[in-house]
Amino acid sequence: MYLQAIGTALPDRRYTKTECWESFAASDWFHRLDERSRAIARLVLHRDNGIVARRLAVDSLEKVFDIDADTLHERFCTHAPRLSAQAGRAALERAGIEPDAIDAVIVTTCTGYLCPGLSSYAIESLGLRPNVLAFDLVGQGCAGALPNWQLASALLGSEQCAHVLSICVEVSSAAMYLDDDPGVLISACLFGDGAGAAVLSRRPPAQRRSVRWVQTASLTRPAERDALRFEQRAGLLRNVLTRAVPLLAAEHADEVLSTALARAGVSRNQISGWIMHAGGRDVLMALESRLRLAPAALDHSRAILREYGNLSSAFVYFVLEAALIDDAPGGWWWMSSFGAGFSCHGALLDVE
Repeated sequence: MYLQAIGTALPDRRYTKTECWESFAASDWFHRLDERSRAIARLVLHRDNGIVARRLAVDSLEKVFDIDADTLHERFCTHAPRLSAQAGRAALERAGIEPDAIDAVIVTTCTGYLCPGLSSYAIESLGLRPNVLAFDLVGQGCAGALPNWQLASALLGSEQCAHVLSICVEVSSAAMYLDDDPGVLISACLFGDGAGAAVLSRRPPAQRRSVRWVQTASLTRPAERDALRFEQRAGLLRNVLTRAVPLLAAEHADEVLSTALARAGVSRNQISGWIMHAGGRDVLMALESRLRLAPAALDHSRAILREYGNLSSAFVYFVLEAALIDDAPGGWWWMSSFGAGFSCHGALLDVE
């Protein structure tokens, strides 16, 4: 499987941490939460947590605090199809591939639910063939991009498809929840909205860098399910985020990396590029320590986190795009995402 091109999409509105704090302090929620919760929000939004700004699919920050099931569902219904189409269209145009050449579309999300799924909206908006194979993947949280590509690899490898369009889209502002739980509050300060798409094919691209999918590995430990997950409460998605997440992410990422490298016969010191999901600053620090990475190894992940926050499943598309735009040195690259479950997935890429 080869990457033809990547496309990304973001909401128009950019909000800084300072703006988020000021809006929260002026909202009714500021007084509905207890003093400890207000102190936690102040600390997260004032300290250096690795994030400077986020893009959110709201016209003003005041609307973020309209937290009811109908409002949040409407936000997802409005913006998830739009962002998916923007990212998908950008990927197709960069790849130079016409929509009717796409044989399958795979759409991943965890921040809302539609039936029929987002794949049907992508077919409509992008002008894909009515008989295109369509798959909607849900419930995988921030880890979702790699399972999406694993399915694409299986479709391409079976020769059912020549070109697959892969899309991950998250409208985290449509999964807003506030209460006095520290994990809930921290989560509300970390996530942003966005979408990433990739055209994946059986053959390498012409006159562009070759990115070849070589080996993949996955790990899911249901015993750690309660460390990171969404739960339903009063008709709303409530993000459960615990202190164990950074270490769990690092441990799982280490194991998945070791498994894939052993299968491929590649050593760690041969990895020249790291395309890593960033759950947050503390997660990146844990990854850097556990994987024994040089300080600059995760620069692209840090840059995306700093400007856009945690984009959940879409994050690694932005990191991979940034590395390619920067013309990062080729060789073996490692791409990995982790999240709800607790799960982790990774892929070894051969980049020329």
